Amino acid sequence: MSEPIISVSGLRGIVGESLTPEIAIRYVDAFAQELAPGPIVVTRDGRHTGPMLATAIESALLSAGRDYLDAGIAATPTTGVLVRHFQGAGGIQISASHNPREYNGLKLFDATGRVIPAAAGQRVLDRYQTKQSSRACNSRGESRTIEDTISAHLQLVLMTCEIERIRACKFRVLVDANHGSGSVLAVPLMESLGCDVRVLGGMPDGQFAHPPEPTSENLASVLDEVRLQGAAIGFCQDPDADRLAVIDETGRYLGEEYTLAMVVDHVLRKTPGPIVTNCSTSRMTQDLTEKYRVPFFRSRVGEANVVDRMLSENAVLGGEGNGGVIDPRVGLVRDSFVGMALLLDAMAARKMPISALADELTQYAIHKSKVTLPAERVSESFTNLEEHFTGAKGDRLDGLRLDWPDKWLLVRASNTEPIVRIFAEAPTASEAERLCDEAAAMLG
Repeated sequence: MSEPIISVSGLRGIVGESLTPEIAIRYVDAFAQELAPGPIVVTRDGRHTGPMLATAIESALLSAGRDYLDAGIAATPTTGVLVRHFQGAGGIQISASHNPREYNGLKLFDATGRVIPAAAGQRVLDRYQTKQSSRACNSRGESRTIEDTISAHLQLVLMTCEIERIRACKFRVLVDANHGSGSVLAVPLMESLGCDVRVLGGMPDGQFAHPPEPTSENLASVLDEVRLQGAAIGFCQDPDADRLAVIDETGRYLGEEYTLAMVVDHVLRKTPGPIVTNCSTSRMTQDLTEKYRVPFFRSRVGEANVVDRMLSENAVLGGEGNGGVIDPRVGLVRDSFVGMALLLDAMAARKMPISALADELTQYAIHKSKVTLPAERVSESFTNLEEHFTGAKGDRLDGLRLDWPDKWLLVRASNTEPIVRIFAEAPTASEAERLCDEAAAMLG
């Protein structure tokens, strides 16, 4: 049997092959040992294998003497809010994020409602891999259902924006939830903001109408729909609704990198403060921090790493260029709903279409590629790249990042397979591709 793909924040795999109820039970048992006393909130993203895994997880937690709070189908950021709202010891989201429908997975949350930090996650992983079972518990936990799973999250999101200002605009909005968990909160949120909301894939059954990652290729059928519906904006979520891609009113794919940058621009206009992104996020956000003269910080790739840096720098906003906006006023989790509310607020405040807000930003092109490279050769390759690309400022926070005034190159080893990922951003697509190709040639 193949093994699941595991990181310090969770695991994912093909259900029935690399992810089975037995694996889920063992992993959850390892997680429960990490937590202080208290109930554990469990949610899922709508995939048809979610109920089966939820049953296995319930069994593991009750046997360990833990109370199980069943929140049913909910978005990943909602999970974090519910953990705090119900004073849980932690939480588990059953989701494989943007992976195909045959996959599922588990994402872990600590008592603060954030994705579990790396150190705690590593302890969970070590227990799982060494098969350290918890001791038999004399008392069995109780299972309860959370009836209202959205109100707490909805109210927090609404507090980030000027509700009446948005309502006055009566925006028509298209939401592509793609049969994931996003519609559960997206529809009430849009209605609360006075929007005429049109939904694609509103039934959260995991029967994706297109591949679940919200890229331009996967959203080809949605682009025309935004224009045909006369929508002011199109919001496209991944299955667990922590990522948000944007389509403008003309049917142009703005994508996920623009999501964070446009939100940062709006927030910094009224609340200047430190901003954190990971080291593979577009330079658009850094440009904005220079414009507004606020501190800018980079973290290693990974949501937990972004949150760690946000906390240490007291950031007003953070996130990742995959459409993941993290607003500490709502929670320390990537949150598509925060992105929706703040983008509508920006359009209403400046009386501008989303296309114009995007066009104000400095334009860059990102190119991504990968090469096969054994782990033992990675460090040597970084030295060679630094010597080759003269004139660039090198940084080894996470792999090797080389920065020029108007472009950058990132080369980092995968945590789960023997490959090196290469990212480049430059003013033109051809220049970004050239940087990736040049780096790949040196690594090959």
